[in-house]
Amino acid sequence: MEFRKTTLDNGLTVIGEVNPAAQSAAIGFFVRTGARDETAEINGVSHFLEHMLFKGSDRLSALEVNEAFDRTGAKFNAFTSEENTVYYAAVLPRFLPEVTELWTELLRPALRQSDFDLEKNVILEEIAMYKDTPHFDVMDKCRALHFGLHPCGASVLGTNESITGLTAEAMRMYFNMRYSPDNIVAACCGNLDFDAICRLIEKRCGGWTATEARRALSYYGGTGQKEREERANLVREHICLMSAGVSMQDERRFAMSLLAAIVGDDTGSRYFWELVDPAIAETAVMQAESMDGVGAMYSFIRCGPRDAQRVYEIVGRIFEDVAANGVTEAELEAARNKVLSALTIKSEQPMGRLVSLGFNWVYGREYRSVADDVAAVRKVTVDDVNALIGEFDLRKFTRYAIGPAGEAAGD
Repeated sequence: MEFRKTTLDNGLTVIGEVNPAAQSAAIGFFVRTGARDETAEINGVSHFLEHMLFKGSDRLSALEVNEAFDRTGAKFNAFTSEENTVYYAAVLPRFLPEVTELWTELLRPALRQSDFDLEKNVILEEIAMYKDTPHFDVMDKCRALHFGLHPCGASVLGTNESITGLTAEAMRMYFNMRYSPDNIVAACCGNLDFDAICRLIEKRCGGWTATEARRALSYYGGTGQKEREERANLVREHICLMSAGVSMQDERRFAMSLLAAIVGDDTGSRYFWELVDPAIAETAVMQAESMDGVGAMYSFIRCGPRDAQRVYEIVGRIFEDVAANGVTEAELEAARNKVLSALTIKSEQPMGRLVSLGFNWVYGREYRSVADDVAAVRKVTVDDVNALIGEFDLRKFTRYAIGPAGEAAGD
C-alpha cells in the first residue's frame, strides 16, 4: 500500500491509501464541524445540514441524487457527531470518479427554503424518536451533564426549541463558515488512481473560498454531578456513567481503549463477570472516546430498578479495586487480543479503513497504517494502563439515570 497526500491552494487536503490488490474503493469527505462548533441558538444545525445535502444542488434534485448513487451500486451515507460530519461511499473501483464528483456537487448544496421547511419536520420527528429510545437519551443527557458548559456537551440532534427556531438563513451562514475547503479532508482508499482523483477534486473544488474555520480546544474533567429522571412508561433502569479520558492527540488513547475493554467489554470483563453473568444487570459495557483536545470513558448499564442500588455498589467496588490494585497481565493480554481483532477485522472493510484513515488525518495530521495501530496496541504495558488509572480516576464520574417512576433506584 502507498500513502499519498496533496493540498489545494484553498486548503482542502486530499489523502489516499492506494492498494492495487483491493477489489473496492472508498471516498469520504470529512468536514471538521459538529455539535461542539454550534451555539445554543443553532444547536443541531450540523446534523440538519447533513440531511440537507441529500436534497440536492442547484443542478440536481433529491431524486436525481439518489438515482445517481443507485446507478453505481454505491454503499453511501453520512453521519454527524459532536466534532465531524462525514460523507462517504464505497464502490467498485471504476465508479470511484463518478461518486467523487457527485459528492463534490453535493458539498455545495442548494439549501432551498422549501427543502428546509420539509426537513425540519423530519429532524423534529428524529428527536422525538430518540427520546423514546432510553439507551440513546440517557447517553445524550449524561454527556450534557458531564461536560456542563463545555462545547462537547452539546446534543448532535439539537433540541425541539433550537430546531424549531432555526432559520434557513442561519443554516446558510453556518454552512458558509464551517464548510470551508480548509476545514475539509477528502480521504480515499482501495484500488484507485490517486492523481486522477486529485485532478477531479481540484477541478471541482479548487474555486471554493477558504474562511479559516476555527475550533477552540479546552480540556475538561467533568462535573461529577448525579441525576435521575423518572418516566412512567419504563420498566428498566437505564444508567450512564462518564469520567475523564485522553484526547485523540494523546498516544495513551490506545491504553485507554484497553482499560475500557478490561473493565467493560461485553464478554469476559469485570462488568461482565460481576454484573451480567450473575444477572444483576442485563447489559453493562464501558467504552473509551477520544475527541479533539479532550476525552471520556463512559459506561451504559441496564437493569431492574430494584437492582440499581446493588449495581452502583458493585461498580463502586470495581472502580475502587482498579484504583487500588490496577489491572493484571492476564487482563491486559485478553483485552489486547479483543482490541486487535476488532481493529484488523474493521480494516479489511473499505469503510472501516476509510474512517480510520480520515480521522487520523483530521485529528493528528498523520498517516497511520494498520500496522502502526497494531504496534501501538501491542506496546501498551500494564504499567502504562495503571499510570493512566492513576491520572484518570474512574471513581470521579458523572451519572445520569432514566427509570420508571415510583421505583427504588438507588442513591
